[in-house]
Amino acid sequence: MSVGTPAAAPGSATTAETGQDAAVAALRRARAARTRRRLGVVGVVLAAAVGFLLYKALTSGIVYFKTAAQAVAARASLGNATFQMEGVVVPHSLRSHAGVQDFVVCSGPVRVPVHNVGVPPQLFEPGVAVVLVGHFVGSSNLFSSDEILVKHSSAYVAAHPGRVQQGDGQTC
Repeated sequence: MSVGTPAAAPGSATTAETGQDAAVAALRRARAARTRRRLGVVGVVLAAAVGFLLYKALTSGIVYFKTAAQAVAARASLGNATFQMEGVVVPHSLRSHAGVQDFVVCSGPVRVPVHNVGVPPQLFEPGVAVVLVGHFVGSSNLFSSDEILVKHSSAYVAAHPGRVQQGDGQTC
C-alpha cells in the first residue's frame, strides 16, 4: 500500500472542492448579472439615440410653409426667424429695379409687402402663386425674401383646393 492522500469515496466531495465550486458559481452569476446590466444600458442608449435621430429627421426634413394670412397671424411668434410663406402676387404691385423686386402677396384678404433680393424664376409674374423664403423685417409686416419659388403644378391645386388660387380665381 502506498502512503498518500486517502481516496475520496465515490460521489462525495471534499470541503475544499465544494467551496471552490461555489465560488466559481458565484463569480459566474455575478458576471452574468453584470453582462445583463451592461446590455440593458446599451439598449437604452441605442433606443434613445434612434429616437433622437428620428425626431431630428422628421422635424428638420419637413419643409413647411405658412400662407400669408397664417404668417401675419403668427407674426409675434415668428419674430425674425426664416420661414417659407405662400401667397399670390397681387396684380399691378410688382416693381423691379437692379436685381430687387418689391411686390405684394395675398392670401384671402391679407396682403403682405415683399422685398426680394435676387433673380426671380422665369415663371414669376403677377397673379402667380409663389412660396417665398425669408423673414419679417423688425416689427413690421414687410417680408424680406431671398428666394422665390413659383408654384406651377396643377397637381398641387387639385390636391389642395381652396388653399391658394392662381390667376383669375384669386379674390385678393
